[in-house]
Amino acid sequence: MKNLFVLGLGLGVAFVVGGNAMAENAVKSGPQQGDRLGAFYVTKVAGAESDGVNEGQNLCYRCKNGARPQVIVFTRSTDPKVAELVRKLDKAVTKNESSKLRVFVNLLGDDKEDLTDEAKKFAVSSKAKNVPFVVPNEFENGPDDYGINAKATVTVMLASDLGVKASHAVVNVKDLNIQQIIGDLQKILN
Repeated sequence: MKNLFVLGLGLGVAFVVGGNAMAENAVKSGPQQGDRLGAFYVTKVAGAESDGVNEGQNLCYRCKNGARPQVIVFTRSTDPKVAELVRKLDKAVTKNESSKLRVFVNLLGDDKEDLTDEAKKFAVSSKAKNVPFVVPNEFENGPDDYGINAKATVTVMLASDLGVKASHAVVNVKDLNIQQIIGDLQKILN
């Protein structure tokens, strides 16, 4: 009986320690489920050549997309895992053409010129055809009223009818759950 108690105590400690480690990477960032998406302006840098927006044009993509289902990615990283997410979202745009799904990727960081260069490279390396890569006017942490957490490396919002249906954010890119994000597309598709 004593061995079972020690085993149970050990498992409890392992769960608490493991739970705390996971909580450190869980971060609230950006509008959450049920929030409305406000307008914000970006400069298109690359990608989505057939979307009617010229590179260098400043616009509100969220506004251009209107109430359509859309995925808005804010990233401080061009890690291969983020590129994988973008590729899968790009395929989802093609697959869900009838729902008019839209995706756009916002690069965040300290220097607008560096972000512009990085966005161009990321557009090429991701091989996405339907996804515009942009730099927000408020490039360090995204639009002020969106509340993008400075600790979040990647923040993803899935929305339709201008309301957030799901959101995901990670401190460390390795914790990005691509499968869960792609699964959440069902929440926004008509």
